[in-house]
Amino acid sequence: MKKYLLVITIAFYTFQIHAQTAQDTIDIKRVALAYIEAQHNPNPKLMESALHPRLVKRSVFRSKAAQKDYISEYFAENMVILAETYNAKGDKFPGNPRKEVKLLDISERTASVKLLADAWIDYMHIVKTNGEWKIINVLWQYNDITQHE
Repeated sequence: MKKYLLVITIAFYTFQIHAQTAQDTIDIKRVALAYIEAQHNPNPKLMESALHPRLVKRSVFRSKAAQKDYISEYFAENMVILAETYNAKGDKFPGNPRKEVKLLDISERTASVKLLADAWIDYMHIVKTNGEWKIINVLWQYNDITQHE
């Protein structure tokens, strides 16, 4: 029994090692960077290219008046509009904005990524559909938690 378990374990880890390619890693990073760069330099087409049409972006905020937490949600359409309007005046980011992508986990069709930007952190789930990597979920927060009120 132990011999079969060892073979299954080795096979599992072998599959995990070969579950993604170097090109997948490049594409995943490119999609995460497109998401933030589309906000740095207003580019709704770039944002749209990075997002799965069913994307949901969420965060937790606190209502001061009600003293209760609530979840904010944005969808792909909101993010495309945000990419066009948020930094239209060029005053929302420093001259050399932070955009650090950390790959947390990659498998054959899914990836988890942490994006560190200037004012916030985005945790992303990225999915490979029809041969393309797209962001399908984002959970984010400001670095300064008091901005969530």
